[in-house]
Amino acid sequence: MNRNYQKELDSIIADIAKSGIKKKLLLHVCCAPCSSYCLTYLANYFDIVTDFYNPNIAPIEEFNKRADEFKRFVSAISREDSGVFSGNTDISVYISEYEPEKFYEIAKGLETAKEGGERCFKCYRLRMEHAAKMAAKTGADYFTTTLSISPLKNAAKINEIGEELAAIYGVPHLPSDFKKKEGFKRSIELSSEYDLYRQNYCGCVYSKRES
Repeated sequence: MNRNYQKELDSIIADIAKSGIKKKLLLHVCCAPCSSYCLTYLANYFDIVTDFYNPNIAPIEEFNKRADEFKRFVSAISREDSGVFSGNTDISVYISEYEPEKFYEIAKGLETAKEGGERCFKCYRLRMEHAAKMAAKTGADYFTTTLSISPLKNAAKINEIGEELAAIYGVPHLPSDFKKKEGFKRSIELSSEYDLYRQNYCGCVYSKRES
């Protein structure tokens, strides 16, 4: 049975909106363009702690460029005169340590795997587990990732991993398929509006090779 993760998210958001009390969300972020729609959508309902944890990105200059661009975007939309949000919003930015050795460890034996397959699934889990641990430490009500906004990412697998991690770390996973409701299209529009750097590969040396 195919689940509609966007519909599940809509239901959770409707309950939060009805209560009038924002929840705390730990959001793993892969880059500024992917975060753009997710943040402008979710920050009306959640106080958000972001975790930019991407040991897959290579080289380090690319990692730093994406991290700096993400910080610039959050600073821009958080200004009181930005007009992005309907009320007060709270977005905290954490740029986690660059740990490429952890990515290469999980990629061992999968160096020639097809992009979008098992190596990518292990990469999803590596980054999402960092977010789940951080969510538990910070007392978040939910955790999730921006990864599902990409048409090239497997939303069902992302949500499956999220639910497995939720059972381990005790923080509910917020279901998502952010590409729905024209989320991916909106991310492209926001990237243009804020002149965001849009990379032409996911991040790792293997995705760059295939691009």
